[in-house]
Amino acid sequence: METRLFHIFRNTPLGRETLLQSIYFCKKMGVSPVVYIPKFTKFLMYFENDVVQIDLDESYLTSPDTAMSHAKALLEQGGLRIQFLEPRNYTASTLPDIPTNFDFMCCPRSISDLSSKIGLGYIGPRVRRIVKSGHFPVLITSPAYKPWNSIAVFFGGSANALNALRLGFRISRKTGMPLNVFTQVEGRKQDHYKKIIQDEGLEADMERHVSQWHVFEKGSFEENLYEVPHDALVVLGAFGHGLIRDIIFGSKMEKIQSTIPNNLLIVGPKYSATS
Repeated sequence: METRLFHIFRNTPLGRETLLQSIYFCKKMGVSPVVYIPKFTKFLMYFENDVVQIDLDESYLTSPDTAMSHAKALLEQGGLRIQFLEPRNYTASTLPDIPTNFDFMCCPRSISDLSSKIGLGYIGPRVRRIVKSGHFPVLITSPAYKPWNSIAVFFGGSANALNALRLGFRISRKTGMPLNVFTQVEGRKQDHYKKIIQDEGLEADMERHVSQWHVFEKGSFEENLYEVPHDALVVLGAFGHGLIRDIIFGSKMEKIQSTIPNNLLIVGPKYSATS
């Protein structure tokens, strides 16, 4: 069964950059893109325990006569098989139901606010709901197309961090790209994190895939983020410890996404790691 990435196409220069990023991800990972060109500004995504209504801004309906040809041209240039999603079911005449049986989904930092509001450090509430409810990782792209040449996984020991680490191993295996792990030590010693790796049976994978494990015992977390390569795909768990909030990620996640411009691949609490 093919692995698929869901992409909502916006027929604007910013939308082109986002689709280029999806194409790059798909080529590196051997994933098939499924592109949705919206005809309405709203749609529903039915997850296992949540229904998320996505409210797009009007820019997603820009120049409908050229949207298909623009998306096709980009996909053909990328050498990818063209698949477009046409909704089969509608909750209302202008409210299509979008399936959620994908393996990845690509989003800009916001899919429901005008681009003039979008900036580093702002991730829209609908994107957060998708991360919270989706069983798939969400690729949140940098504003401009930016190829990545390595993988950086943030590991703080939580269950979500372990899932992000396993996903990092998977991406490294698939792409052959080097993988670096980053850990900010807070009130614990490095042995604490090593024991978690040992207890989860991940020592061999760490040895096989990780080029360097950066363990920061000094300096603030924000300062140490400078060590993350600018051309790395950053993989991390959205929620660290404690209860999940509706629109707030874990504190480390918030600092990461508001500080670095890298492409982010976010693992939510419903994600089930696969090899």
